[in-house]
Amino acid sequence: MRKDIKIEDLKSGMVLANAVKSKHGQTIAKAGTVLNHALISRIKFYKIEEVSIDEPTPNKDIDAMVSALDVDSAPVVEPMEAPVPEVSVPVEEPPKETPPVEAPHEKTTVEEIVSYNQKLLNTSEYQNFQLEYTKTLEKMKTIFQKIKDGDNNLPTDELLRDCSHLFLSKTSLELFSMIFNMRSIDDSVYAHSLNVALISRTIGRWLKFSKSDLDTLTMAGLLHDIGKLTIPDEVLNKTGKLTDEEFEMIRQHPLEGTRMLRRINADSRICAAALQHHERFDGSGYPRRLSEDEIDDFAAIIAIADVYDAMTAARAYRSARCAFQVIHEFEQDGLHKYKTKYILTFLERIANLYQNSQVILNDGRHAKVVYINKGALSRPIVELADHTMLDLSHERDFFISAIV
Repeated sequence: MRKDIKIEDLKSGMVLANAVKSKHGQTIAKAGTVLNHALISRIKFYKIEEVSIDEPTPNKDIDAMVSALDVDSAPVVEPMEAPVPEVSVPVEEPPKETPPVEAPHEKTTVEEIVSYNQKLLNTSEYQNFQLEYTKTLEKMKTIFQKIKDGDNNLPTDELLRDCSHLFLSKTSLELFSMIFNMRSIDDSVYAHSLNVALISRTIGRWLKFSKSDLDTLTMAGLLHDIGKLTIPDEVLNKTGKLTDEEFEMIRQHPLEGTRMLRRINADSRICAAALQHHERFDGSGYPRRLSEDEIDDFAAIIAIADVYDAMTAARAYRSARCAFQVIHEFEQDGLHKYKTKYILTFLERIANLYQNSQVILNDGRHAKVVYINKGALSRPIVELADHTMLDLSHERDFFISAIV
């Protein structure tokens, strides 16, 4: 039974009967999504007054529930340009479908499957992160506009302090999980740039950069996409295929951003990151097809963070991907596109963040990551519910489809 519910009456656990869309017609949450506190807050943020909900079905198939909850973990579609073959990571061709393998002793419930995510969303730490994250986005909008106008009187120290606060008392796993749950639609330039800054700073810390270099790298991440302010909203937020003219407009944003930053005498490494974050070490990137040592180190780090954030976000043309799927896509795309030391450090650290995590396989079974295979980071050894071990580096028909 479906009925319309006012936004103030929504409660966690309700199931959406219809997709919820923003004023621009982009999907915030799909039909069948199970509401939680964070998603209700996002719906309120977009000033949606009423949604249609479905009465819960007690005997709903477990696979359908898992699918809905996976959408709930990253419900918002962040608009971006259509996939660019030479600069984006190609979409993995999934292994052939395999009939679900039944685990006779498995007693896992939907509540247990989502326990980590739900616990995180209900913590005061996450609520504070959500508040600080939103405040930082608003500050970024003001600063970006000042830069666009050529005003170099910028409160960059204050912005850096805000970014640093987002790191306080958090493990890397907590930070990445919180970023995953802070997806936005209408301010995709700012949310994506903030995520890239946070991910880049994390990589810099893993590489043991100095405090001064970490701050410059963070600012480079924040400002790397500022050139997108020159792109009309109808092009930037377009969910369909781009025309050749629109595609070329998108490809100009590194040059436009660099021009803006040079006008305000920004640090040369910040300018280089804006100009080169779509360059690749094998010379396949743009706008200048630079390669290897021609690419600035900060730009090389931001390129990795940029692709990772894009791949773990939902898009109009695909769902969000979990960390192991993105690691696989980096491996498939060719690690030679990125600086060896940086990409190997990043992928190894990301994979090890999820040691002991609960995951869902592509056949619906859930398991625990017990050992990361160094030669196949996206395919660890997992323990199934009946306590048998499955080495995904050998069992190629199976892969991790979600981290829970």
